[in-house]
Amino acid sequence: MQKVYFDSAATTKLRPEVINKMVAVLNEDFGNPSSTHGFGRSAKNHIEQARKNISKYLGVKASEIIFTSGGTEADNLAIHSAVRDLEVQHIITSKIEHHAVLHTVQEIESRNSVKVSYVNIQKDGSVDYEHLTSLLSASNVKTLVSLMHVNNEVGTILDIKRVGDLCKEHDALFHSDMVQSIGHFEVDLSDLNVDFTAVSAHKFHGPKGVGFAYIRKNSGIKPQIFGGEQERGYRAGTESVHNISGMDEALKLAYENLEDEKGYVIELKQYFVDTLKTHIEGVKFNANCCDVAHSTYTLINVCLPISDEKAGILLFHLDINGIACSKGSACQSGSGKGSHVLTEILSEEDLQKPSVRFSFSKYNTKEEVDYVVDVLKKFIDQ
Repeated sequence: MQKVYFDSAATTKLRPEVINKMVAVLNEDFGNPSSTHGFGRSAKNHIEQARKNISKYLGVKASEIIFTSGGTEADNLAIHSAVRDLEVQHIITSKIEHHAVLHTVQEIESRNSVKVSYVNIQKDGSVDYEHLTSLLSASNVKTLVSLMHVNNEVGTILDIKRVGDLCKEHDALFHSDMVQSIGHFEVDLSDLNVDFTAVSAHKFHGPKGVGFAYIRKNSGIKPQIFGGEQERGYRAGTESVHNISGMDEALKLAYENLEDEKGYVIELKQYFVDTLKTHIEGVKFNANCCDVAHSTYTLINVCLPISDEKAGILLFHLDINGIACSKGSACQSGSGKGSHVLTEILSEEDLQKPSVRFSFSKYNTKEEVDYVVDVLKKFIDQ
């Protein structure tokens, strides 16, 4: 049996260079970075060098990068702090955000007198920018807009420059979850009116359990975790030096090799789309994901013409054939609930059919695509 990993939007394979860097740090620079002796200074140097490197990739100041346990913590830090510290009384978001944002907003709404508005979403998964403009225009209190850059389920890309400019025009704060875009797209935050972002290392061939928040300088946000002065006082606790070093190495390699690897994966995605169209009659591509020019090149989300009795065992069938993929996103694959993203954009008829997300990286091949499509075709035809 072949083993094929098409679930890179859930997590990516570690690059060998990243593993080597992390092992070296674990072996040689094991001191507490808050200690003043040589062992501690050596560990601290890794953290601060990583902060400088990451800030250069994104066009921001090193002091604006705060290391976290991942994207979820970074999202929580930004949204909770905006309400607690910056007097935000109105949050504008969408119903297709990652649950790290949606559940956080819902929890805040239940405990505070904060109004939440949901911007309309088009059938292709894009934001209705006219509706967003009207929501901002009608808001007469401090407002936070939270919209993700690249949707993790269907790959829709937000016009982040346009949204940032709208927020600036209406004196609103702007938070964007960039978990699916950093490391895959060039992003110059100095050219965007973004106040807060969330990033996770394991989406660009780095380790799990580490990420960072970008927090605009002089934002007014106060510490969230108390007990020490780590991370500019925003987040107390001894830093995970080997994970931060691994993330630094992964992001460096992602951007050094971006053009070549992006070109390779774009070609692979187009091949996947064409092969599915050729061999599986009735396949549909959710949102705009088959359009390589207008969606992220790292995934497709397909609605398959499969009968009700087969739909329930589709992912099991793929799994026993060695194929890893997701129903919606990995955060929902273990639940019996349908995708909240697809619920917003698909017709009732298509919601009754199984949809699967295939996401890929430089480590995938066209031969793997052929194998997956062959397994799908046999399953549908039998």
